[in-house]
Amino acid sequence: MNTYLRRHRNPKFEIQNFKSFILFFFFLAFLSSCNSSGREGVEEEQFAKYWYQGKAEINVFDLQQSRYGEVRPGKAVMIFVTEDFSKSKQVKLDNPQDRPSDAQKVMKLNMTREFLTGVYPYHTMLSVFTPVYEEVPSPKLTASVTEWCGQSFSQLNFKNGKYNAKLFSYFESEGDVESKIDAKTEEELFNLIRLNPELVSMGNQLLIPSLIFQRFAHIPLKAEQATISKNDLGSNQSEIEVVYSEIGRKLTIRYNQFFPFEILGFTETWTNSDGKQEVTTATRTNMQLLEYWKQNEKVYEPLRKDLGL
Repeated sequence: MNTYLRRHRNPKFEIQNFKSFILFFFFLAFLSSCNSSGREGVEEEQFAKYWYQGKAEINVFDLQQSRYGEVRPGKAVMIFVTEDFSKSKQVKLDNPQDRPSDAQKVMKLNMTREFLTGVYPYHTMLSVFTPVYEEVPSPKLTASVTEWCGQSFSQLNFKNGKYNAKLFSYFESEGDVESKIDAKTEEELFNLIRLNPELVSMGNQLLIPSLIFQRFAHIPLKAEQATISKNDLGSNQSEIEVVYSEIGRKLTIRYNQFFPFEILGFTETWTNSDGKQEVTTATRTNMQLLEYWKQNEKVYEPLRKDLGL
């Protein structure tokens, strides 16, 4: 018995057991942290291999933009990239390693449209920041429309369960206004599709329509009743459809069914108050992964031609 007890109280044996226990504890903690988010559809290894390689995905679209009753040819660009975002300030973190508790990984969409209306140009830009791992609304969206008549700027910040909305416009009837809106956002759908289309909720719900559309249509910045559905198009493609019956708007987003769920095109249909229908389409023509923020010298300008810009 004494020999048995001494053998099982061997210090080396107990230390090895203790080390094994600690390693197992940290392994469980790691698994817990990986599964602590609500984004069950985000497969970490697959996602990280594509989105954490230090490049942005540049998507170029042929744009047919309906404006003032006519269809105008132009270009749309969607730039998808992941970055560290400040939970408290709702801005990009310059040094996330210094404030890890304040950092959250987001999928950022920067989307631009450029087209002409007669003699003068239109430029729009949309930015959407959507958490990769936390199942919470996008903390921030911004949108701007600039043309020769003037400019407008919208910003939504999610705080205390609602969006704080601000609109600044050169139109007297529109700006400047602030409000609180308790609804999800239409333009978050692009990022949710990129994370996993299964994250898009189907059915009837309150949505804040496209910030760009609201400025084009000159309607109030507020939520509207919408119905979201998904259609299988075949050839490994699907589309998300959003219909607003009250304001006569329909959006369809076409995408690949498999990771990384690339956006292939979108269509916006608006039936305005006089019954006329305006249709805008965007069809993807090119995609490249680039470190574009490092490619700002003249020598890189030929890359624009490669992209079809």
